[in-house]
Amino acid sequence: MSLKFIKNKKTWGRLVIAFFVIWMLFFDANSYIYQQEYNSEINKLEQTIEFYETEIQKNKQTLHDFSIQKNLNNYAREKYHYKKEDEQLYLIEYDTLD
Repeated sequence: MSLKFIKNKKTWGRLVIAFFVIWMLFFDANSYIYQQEYNSEINKLEQTIEFYETEIQKNKQTLHDFSIQKNLNNYAREKYHYKKEDEQLYLIEYDTLD
């Protein structure tokens, strides 16, 4: 029975194809597992790119706002509580808990 198994060309063909498929799925440098890892890394990098592009747009808008001196003064007063020497500053905090 083992002699028939060895001489059968269909069996050898199936074994070679099965070996090739298993090799390509798991062991090759371009295997399915590696491709999935690469795709997830690409998705993470694309999300990072989108995040930084939106941050760049926000920073460009802030720089544009700072180009006008009046806006710069208002921004510093509101954001960092700056005041002139002869002014008094009153901070009103609202309770966010209802």
